[in-house]
Amino acid sequence: MRTTKILLAMMLMAVCCTEVAAQGFRMESFPEGSYSPVTNINRNGYPRVLKDGSVMFRVNAPQAQQVQIDLGGTKYDMTKGEGGAWTVTTKPQVPGFHYYSLITDGVSTADPASQSFYGCSRWSSAIEIPETGMADFEVQQVAHGEVRTVYYYSKVDESWRPLMIYTPANYDVAKAPLPVVYIQHGGGEDHRGWMEQGRTAQIMDNLIAAGKAQPMVVVSSNSNVRSRNGGFGGGYSWQGMQTFRSELIDNIIPFVEKNYKVRKDRKGRAMCGLSMGGGQSFYIGLRDPEVFANVGVFSTGMFGGIQGASNFDLEKEVPGMLTDTKTFNKQFDVFFLSCGEQDPRIEYTRNIVKTMRDSGVEVRFNSYPGDHEWQVWRKSLHEFAQYLFKD
Repeated sequence: MRTTKILLAMMLMAVCCTEVAAQGFRMESFPEGSYSPVTNINRNGYPRVLKDGSVMFRVNAPQAQQVQIDLGGTKYDMTKGEGGAWTVTTKPQVPGFHYYSLITDGVSTADPASQSFYGCSRWSSAIEIPETGMADFEVQQVAHGEVRTVYYYSKVDESWRPLMIYTPANYDVAKAPLPVVYIQHGGGEDHRGWMEQGRTAQIMDNLIAAGKAQPMVVVSSNSNVRSRNGGFGGGYSWQGMQTFRSELIDNIIPFVEKNYKVRKDRKGRAMCGLSMGGGQSFYIGLRDPEVFANVGVFSTGMFGGIQGASNFDLEKEVPGMLTDTKTFNKQFDVFFLSCGEQDPRIEYTRNIVKTMRDSGVEVRFNSYPGDHEWQVWRKSLHEFAQYLFKD
């Protein structure tokens, strides 16, 4: 039965692809005022974003019995019309980046009409709804840097592993070494997340061009690393961080410092990340002050708001933070936390920030409209980058 469903899904994908190709040769009649998001494969096709931010999907699947759109965890039943075209219009969406899937007779696949991104532990379609005032997330007429994919040898995993590295404009002719940010993805994502979904290059290009951020190198690694002698690089605990900590400090940083013109001092390094990567940045960044002098933690769940997180003991997890706060503060030039205002983690994050500040910890904090999503994390990087390497 499942084989039949998979075959039907494959047939649907072929039909969708044919439909997308055909749209390039005929004029479509779209809802007035709608537009094609940048995530569309065919800018003259569907899905379409309507005036109120809702999204209209259309899928040609004449043989299907049921077609749904799963947009950000909400499933919408599509209605079949003449000729086998299924349509649905969602509720208005908040600005930002939204993963979605096409479900055909129970089988979930990426939609061939949209670009696919690795997120949620699979390849998913996505739709981008721009936000007014966030031009720094878009390509602008400024000097552009480059994103390079390179490979280093991991002695932890005993294999070649990828890095995506942003270098700013004029990096190749720069004489002085540049500061460097090691940026970590969330669970179910990999090294591509920050450079593709997160729009790191666009953000950095625009900030640097405006003089709001120092020219810097940004390194995005895949923290889904498994040691050959056991152990996985995740888990919200100091012990759970040891595999990736070894990967980062013993493999990634030495590779970057050997092959790129970057600073090799602690004040010239920063570590930040989202969700799971935020937990990694908290533990590794704050417990290795001889390596990093700048730490950013975005939307982590270790303080609470996710299953299994409770009674987080700051002093136990970062010895000296609350009992020798003066020394802790001297070790870090920037310590920054952020979270989405609709994220279940927000109140726990606010409470932990209050605990830190009541003890005298110098921590910057900001929250932004949104849930556990990329628009929040883009804003987090946008703000964090402006604090870095000022002296």
